[in-house]
Amino acid sequence: MPPAGAPARSGWQVARLTARDVQTATGCTLRFEVRGWPGHRPGQHVDVRLTADDGYQAVRSYSLAAPADGDVIELGVQETAGGEVSPYLAEALPVGAEVEVKGPLGGWFVWTPPGSGPLLLFGGGCGVVPLMAMLRARRAAAAAQEPCVLVYCVRGPEEVWYAKDLAEPGHTEDVRILYTRHAPPGQTRRPGRMTAHDVAGLPAPGAARCYVCGPTGFVEHVAGLLQDTGYPRDRIRTERFG
Repeated sequence: MPPAGAPARSGWQVARLTARDVQTATGCTLRFEVRGWPGHRPGQHVDVRLTADDGYQAVRSYSLAAPADGDVIELGVQETAGGEVSPYLAEALPVGAEVEVKGPLGGWFVWTPPGSGPLLLFGGGCGVVPLMAMLRARRAAAAAQEPCVLVYCVRGPEEVWYAKDLAEPGHTEDVRILYTRHAPPGQTRRPGRMTAHDVAGLPAPGAARCYVCGPTGFVEHVAGLLQDTGYPRDRIRTERFG
């Protein structure tokens, strides 16, 4: 589907693709230049609109993967088999082409440094994208001195987004990758969904803020584990996709 070529209107802004980075076999991050971008908070998202030659339009929502950086925004796109938007964005949209975006959107699933207490992030698959924006914002702020744990669940090592970034030494966050289907050699934890044992040892409930993002089943399961462990419901923020 070709991107929109008409001027932005009714809150829509023109976004020009400047770079595409492969994350997994079916996931990538896209960087766009949006002139006059108003800025955003870590955890927010945008709507992306494509317009076909015959006028047909399709709109999808994508999480922002990095903190505000002038007129540059970065989106995470997970390709959906049979989809009409994500395969085009992930593989066919050429660098230099334009789409339309509306945003930033969302005011609940956000975190703004400097934080207030420990930051606990739980991501399932590509649900790590908005959490990465929070992690990057924390690294760049004084909040980097506060405890931070990222618990990231994926089926196997080939599905890890930001693998090099998360493994890079020198960062202060505690990154824990849990494999649900198959694990790389040397892992002592047997593959499987997150359990109460995986939540044990995290910063104590109270001042900690928890953010959970992923498929609906994952989000409900993790939120339940956190509440069972004593984390207050009002300190747990969730975002799900399907």
